[in-house]
Amino acid sequence: MNQAPPLHHRSPLIYGLVLSAVLAVISEKLGELHWMTAHGFSALTIAIVLGMIIGNTFYPRIGDLSGPGVAFSKQTLLRAGVVFFGLRLTFQDVAHVGIPGILIDTIMVISTFILSWVIGTRVFGLERKAAMLIGTGSAICGAAAVMAAEPVVKGRSEQVTVAVATVVVFGTIAIFLYPYLYSLNLPLLPHNAAAFGIYAGSSIHEVAQVVAAAGSVSATTANTAVITKMVRVMMLAPFLIGLSLWLARDPMHQREHGATDGGKKPKLAIPWFAFGFIGVVIFNSLHLLPQSVIAAANLADTLILAMAMGALGLMTHISAIRQAGIKPILLGLVIFIWLIIGGALINHLVMSAFGL
Repeated sequence: MNQAPPLHHRSPLIYGLVLSAVLAVISEKLGELHWMTAHGFSALTIAIVLGMIIGNTFYPRIGDLSGPGVAFSKQTLLRAGVVFFGLRLTFQDVAHVGIPGILIDTIMVISTFILSWVIGTRVFGLERKAAMLIGTGSAICGAAAVMAAEPVVKGRSEQVTVAVATVVVFGTIAIFLYPYLYSLNLPLLPHNAAAFGIYAGSSIHEVAQVVAAAGSVSATTANTAVITKMVRVMMLAPFLIGLSLWLARDPMHQREHGATDGGKKPKLAIPWFAFGFIGVVIFNSLHLLPQSVIAAANLADTLILAMAMGALGLMTHISAIRQAGIKPILLGLVIFIWLIIGGALINHLVMSAFGL
């Protein structure tokens, strides 16, 4: 019979997990504060900030001791968190926004990602990985999407952190800007509460930011915006699968990650956790679990994702972010402008095409 390894052999994993868990719990408590909620700062955003503070001050002294557990949180727990994120979604949500809402979300996700990739690399001269991560976070669901795309894109910690920063900065601006835009009654923007909810849900970065921005307009706007946003979140899995398949055929990615001397292509990095995400959504759509269990599972999942974000912060060096410079933020600004103006145009064209 195999015996469990001695505690001193397992302690690096335990210490790192405990450290990540402490950061996650503190982040969740801070995220419950009214000011944080009102300004769209989720536990995930707070966790990465706390992680970076600790990671660039005290953590280097204990990095050797807790490193394995921190890496486990950033990689393995992240995948588990993405899988169980599916408990927030059902296919019934899709029916609420209808074909127009689904089409708007689809166009926004694809166009935003492509624009970020093209402008980021050709205009600002960023590495493709950085541009793709910023595009993924802006296109789908913010920090969670950036983290989910990291195993597929294989970006560095500082690239992931900078991508999350763009989501935080411009998503926070959106919280205040979108209610003001609604009050202006501009020609291109939707004028009724429900239509504006679809616009907000299809173009604001984070779920928490959507709730804060749309909630400032009306309850109807908030309900429609959240459903539209969750449909957009549901597109994370097929997006990751498609991105993985494309990168497996991309010559540049092959050279960077695993092309052998014999010319063989690198092994396809299938994001299996994305299939798990789909499976959980299907299961949740059957409504087999009581709402109390779903609520508890979602709280646990938020904790797991916050552990992953905290671990990412611990492994991110401020000096590396400084080296990235202003260009990623400028790309985030350009994409933010696209989400506002391009999003309004796409919403207008699709709604008009359906006679709405």
